[in-house]
Amino acid sequence: MPVLFNYDSVEEICLQEGLYTRPLITPERVKSDCILLDRWSIKPNKKISINVNEKDLAWFQILEGQASLTGPDVSEDLTIDHVVFLPPNFSGTITSGEEEVAILYGRVPNADRYDPEFDPDALSFRCVNWREEPTLDSEHDARTRIYLVTPTLFGTKAIKGEMIIYPPGTSASNHHHEGAEHFQYIISGNATALLSEEPHPARAGDVLYNYEFERHNFINDSDEELVFVEYFVPAECKTIWVNPETTCAWIPTGSNIDGGDPSRVMKAHSSAEEVNPDGV
Repeated sequence: MPVLFNYDSVEEICLQEGLYTRPLITPERVKSDCILLDRWSIKPNKKISINVNEKDLAWFQILEGQASLTGPDVSEDLTIDHVVFLPPNFSGTITSGEEEVAILYGRVPNADRYDPEFDPDALSFRCVNWREEPTLDSEHDARTRIYLVTPTLFGTKAIKGEMIIYPPGTSASNHHHEGAEHFQYIISGNATALLSEEPHPARAGDVLYNYEFERHNFINDSDEELVFVEYFVPAECKTIWVNPETTCAWIPTGSNIDGGDPSRVMKAHSSAEEVNPDGV
């Protein structure tokens, strides 16, 4: 069965002065170690060291506030618009601003398990502003997709991530995945999650961990937009729809989320045809 819970149900732990964490996805909670996920809270004006093991991948996304990240040949000012990829052996410092910062921090331990071409020395630091990335519209419904972490962006097939936006009244087709486990973290909004056709209320701050072969979809039955991020490990997996006629295809809009020119060009695609299309 999928695991569904809200971050506020997890006890906050002090890791060091100014840094608190809520361990969200752990082997103890989901009985799997392919993804580890924490929600960090960094108090104002604090410096936090960050280190990635030699066989691991890490990424983080700012949920609230602003921060800076410095390291070897790295100096980035970060907001809620950024997703950061940290390669193996990365060491750096996160410095919070005048307000508390909330960060979703994920890791893939022993990432070479999921990418036969995994080469720690070939991977480099990446910072993506998702507001500049191409938006894609769903062919069969009103959803919008923005890719956050892909083999093209980050150079490894160990992980893939995206942001999905559901306007009110929108639902996705029922489906399952084969070859990967994945989670969703709800950024904003409320919805009904259908897990093997059983309805469960879902709200901002919820974490939904899905295993292989488990059918799932969302219905935004609220009057506000639903936004969540989802990450797959590994990136390559099959998606199987209950109704093949509603197989999901994604059509580029030709713009970013703000209506401007996107950072790159992307072609229309369906995961039923290509697991990780070129250029994505």
